[in-house]
Amino acid sequence: MELMDTNSSKPLSLDSSPGKVPAPFTLVIFGASGDLTHRKLIPAIYHLYRQNLLPTDFAVIGFARRDNSDQNFRSQMAQALKDYASPATADENQISDFAQKLYYHQSTFQDQQGYQNLKNRLEKLPPRPGQLGNYLFYLASQPAHFTEIIDQLDTAGLNRRNPSNGLWSRIIVEKPFGRDLHSARELNNHLTRVFAEDQIFRIDHYLGKETVQNLLVLRFANSIFEPLWNHNYVDHVQITVSESIGVEGRGAFYEQAGALRDIVQNHIMHLLCLIAMEPPFSLDADAVRDEKVQVLQSLRRIPPDCAANGVIRAQYTEGTINDNHVCGYCQEPNVAPDSQTETFAAFKVMIDNWRWSGVPFYIRTGKRLPVRITEIGIHFKSVPKILFNLTDGMVPNCLTIRLQPREGIALQFQAKAPSPSLNIKPCRMFFNYRDAFGQSPPDAYERLLLDAALGDATLFTRSDEVLTAWTFLEPVLQGCALQKTHPIPTYPAGSWGPTQADNLIESDGRKWHITKMPKTNT
Repeated sequence: MELMDTNSSKPLSLDSSPGKVPAPFTLVIFGASGDLTHRKLIPAIYHLYRQNLLPTDFAVIGFARRDNSDQNFRSQMAQALKDYASPATADENQISDFAQKLYYHQSTFQDQQGYQNLKNRLEKLPPRPGQLGNYLFYLASQPAHFTEIIDQLDTAGLNRRNPSNGLWSRIIVEKPFGRDLHSARELNNHLTRVFAEDQIFRIDHYLGKETVQNLLVLRFANSIFEPLWNHNYVDHVQITVSESIGVEGRGAFYEQAGALRDIVQNHIMHLLCLIAMEPPFSLDADAVRDEKVQVLQSLRRIPPDCAANGVIRAQYTEGTINDNHVCGYCQEPNVAPDSQTETFAAFKVMIDNWRWSGVPFYIRTGKRLPVRITEIGIHFKSVPKILFNLTDGMVPNCLTIRLQPREGIALQFQAKAPSPSLNIKPCRMFFNYRDAFGQSPPDAYERLLLDAALGDATLFTRSDEVLTAWTFLEPVLQGCALQKTHPIPTYPAGSWGPTQADNLIESDGRKWHITKMPKTNT
């Protein structure tokens, strides 16, 4: 299946410059010994390298405190590629050639001399030996180190840029961007004192997912959907981000975050904005992000006392997933035995604007649920009770957008089953990315790293978007802290969460919904 322009018979592209290669640059990864570098960043850079989407003169410097050498670092990253890169791309010769672009720089994040040494080393790399070039700094460290890294880059003069000769310096900041409104403002103020806003790329890998980007295409490139995308036809919207894994050794981090901070504040808020936003006047970064901010500003605020009663929080206990017994959250390493941190959250959001007036958005996310799924369900209103829907037995239409796994789209509609009588059955049409395009969508970090090197901020989060999202969530967090239920409600691992989450949506006459997507043919 190919997307074709019927006039030119050529595939359409969202990009104004498809296949554009950035100017020569060096990527510096702070926290290069961490899991993110091994599993995501190096494989993403390697895949871009294989597709000839990187300049000939590029380099990657891993910055970390552990003793290491260039050669050892290259060997470690080569092994990471064999472990985590796409098996179809793990070519020994290409991995060996790619590894020659990798370097290691040992220093603590606090050592001023370490950054001066980094600057001296950068000046020795091509394509401008003896001079500074283009630099992309990636903060893959623990968030506690962000401000000191930013300050040290400023002291070393590595935040400088010279637009007159085309040179640039940019910084990518991993989530979480703060842990509440106050800390997010402090981090933002710190960043903008050292870097200009157009140098800052606040990353959330969800926005780099092909399926998330496709939300704009689905809505605004298809006239059969957009006219129905409003309160006249939509009954409600469901967003489910379900994970079957637990905290996976990140107990200390998760104790400080919880499901509301870890998933709702960034991932789910981004999805909500893309579903609900108005059409931007162009695909320029600020035009798209302006509309996302408008959605966040239109969210009906949930006062703390309402959040204390209406936001469902719970924590997984021991249970069974895929026939394997797993421990409860409080038995995980680095988790307090009496922890009140939520691993599940569900609540209802209202958007007070013309398009979505009266349409509830039901949100739920949790760990140790039965399966890993990220799904958006657009549930349409029932047809009038005149011809076919006389007994409330007919299932309303639903458009399902599956972001992971088995990425695709499903449309549920009604049809007459073969029968002498009028027998109406719900049917589904499916679109699957792998079957349609012969491959799975690329990893999100590939697109995001390339866009940052090109200076395209469309898929990154602007400062006002971050702060507006925190402004909405802050009273929710305050209210949850006031919840009188102690200990926190629980749900067994392998279930779909606590019964209170079912009561939340069923009290409105609705039910949670997950679409069974077919297996791929490819």
